[in-house]
Order: sequence, then structure tokens, then C-alpha cells
Amino acid sequence: MQAVIVRAPGALSVADVPDPTPTEGQAVLRVTACGICGTDLRLHEAGALAPGTVMGHEFCGEVVEAAGQLRVGQRVTALPVHSCGRCERCRSGLGAYCAEQRSIGLGDRPGAYAEFVAVAAHETVQLPDGVDDDHGALVEPLAVALHAVNVGRIRRGESCLVIGAGPIGLGVALWARHFGAHDVIVAERCPSRRALAEQMGATHLIDPDSEELPTSLQRITAEGPNVVFEAVGVPGLIQQAIGHVRFRGRLVVTGMCVAPDQIQPALALTKETSIFFALSYEKDDFQYTVDMIDQERIAPAPMITDRVGLDGVGSAFQALEKPDQQCKVLIEPGL
Repeated sequence: MQAVIVRAPGALSVADVPDPTPTEGQAVLRVTACGICGTDLRLHEAGALAPGTVMGHEFCGEVVEAAGQLRVGQRVTALPVHSCGRCERCRSGLGAYCAEQRSIGLGDRPGAYAEFVAVAAHETVQLPDGVDDDHGALVEPLAVALHAVNVGRIRRGESCLVIGAGPIGLGVALWARHFGAHDVIVAERCPSRRALAEQMGATHLIDPDSEELPTSLQRITAEGPNVVFEAVGVPGLIQQAIGHVRFRGRLVVTGMCVAPDQIQPALALTKETSIFFALSYEKDDFQYTVDMIDQERIAPAPMITDRVGLDGVGSAFQALEKPDQQCKVLIEPGL
């Protein structure tokens, strides 16, 4: 099959690689769509992926080799992990946190920047007819955002600040509004992403390059937001977020920062701030996301700005290093 591989640090190429060979309990999907994730970009830029790695963990596809309860021809998405399926965490839908799990597309196991991908059958979620392939590839990042909002315990009528309007920040804004947040404030430098945030549920938009964030927040919510979501992953933002949250508010860190960072705990102590770190998701988050898309209770399609074939992935990576209009770029191997 054809796949996009890491040729060298910072370099990608399309190559012929062996088809997936599923082990017991694994199925094989024909990939119909796969999103490019910010984590892919960061790991690739950092040279953290070995030559030959096939990235891609936001995907959906059609079953071509079945296992477990799956049938050939079913359309599914999947948690991008090969988990054991036997431990307490796996039985509880926490396969992403299984002690034996191996990540798909992040170096441990080949991912879905390819024509086919092997998945754990017990980690799949069926896609109904109301969820097309584009939306199927959005389930994983939306599940990340859903998990973050659940960790933040958003309550109806509360206010929240989302720092960063990348795909995860946009998903957080969407879910926060879905669960009844009154003020959904998004701080983002890129004009096109601020426009997307408004489509995804933001009630207030702030450009931190043109207005002081504390001043803007004071105008919107005098006591500060109940919950702040840090969805960028840049050193220094956790400390800034502590400064923005109200007394006894909550801070949820969901941005993937791979560099060392420092915080000064005194301010968090005086505010009695609760700080949470939210990494991935539970299987229920996948199912709920699929159900809400199918019922048209959320509308995440505006996030999708570009579609490329396998031969367009290298150019897409270059564009996403300094995105202008790009947000979620989907890879469709059939293009």
C-alpha cells in the first residue's frame, strides 16, 4: 500500500510500505479520511519520530478485514490505540490509558496517513449514515475537546475562556456552548480562526495582539471566567491562565507543551484554583460525539478547511507551520 512516511527529521515522502498484518483482535480499515493533528506537526518538527514512521491518529474508514463484532463493509472510527482489551481500564472504556496500549500513528504503531490501518476491534465506534467520512475524521479531536470540557465541569450559565482556536480550542468552544455556558470567550491571534470560533459557538472574541486580555475579560465578566482552557501548549500560558481565572475557578490544560515550563504557585494558592490536565478521552466520548453529529446537535464542519491526497501531505505540513486560512486539514487517500 501507499503511505506517507517520515523520511528524515522534517521531511516526508509517499512510499510503498507493507499492508497491515493484523494480530488477534485487530481489524483492518481502508482509510477514507484522516486529519492532520498539531501533535503530528510538533513531533515531526522536533525530529521525535523515527524514519519510516507513518503518522495519523484522527481517522475513519471501512472494515476490510473484520475481527470481534465487526463486519466487512462497516464504517467506523476508532480510538487510536492498540490496547489489551482485558484489563479494568479497557473494560471501562479507558483503553487510551491501558498500561499495555501502543499508540497508533505516534511512533508505536503505523497510523492512517495511508491507504489502510490496523485497529483494535474493541476500540471501534460505528459511524451511522448521518456521519459522513469528513465528520468521522473529526470524532477524535472532538472527543479530546469533549473530555477537556467534562474535566472542567462546565455548568449551565457559567463563563469560560478558551486560549487558542486551533482544532481543540474550537472543539472546546463548541462543547462549552453545547452544555450551556453563557459566555464562551475565545482568545486567538489569527483572524480566520477567530471567525471560525464564532461559527463554533464563541460569544466573545479577543485578539490578544490588539487588546489586553485582562482588560477585555474585565469588560465581559468582572470576576473572571469560571473555567479557563489552555489549548495552545506554549511555555508561560499556564501561568497566564492562572491570572485570568476567577477565585476558586478551574483551569484545564489541554495544549500539548513539549518544552519545559515554570509556574509560580502563589497566585493559584491565593485563588484556590483547581488545575486539571486533560490528555485524551474515554470511549464514551467517541460515542457521544458520533451521536451528537448524527443528531445534528453539533455542527463541526466549519473546522475543515482543506482536503489533500497522500501526495499533498508534505505541502500541508509546510502550510500548517504558519497557518493563514488553514485549520483542520483532512487527508483522503483516494484523492
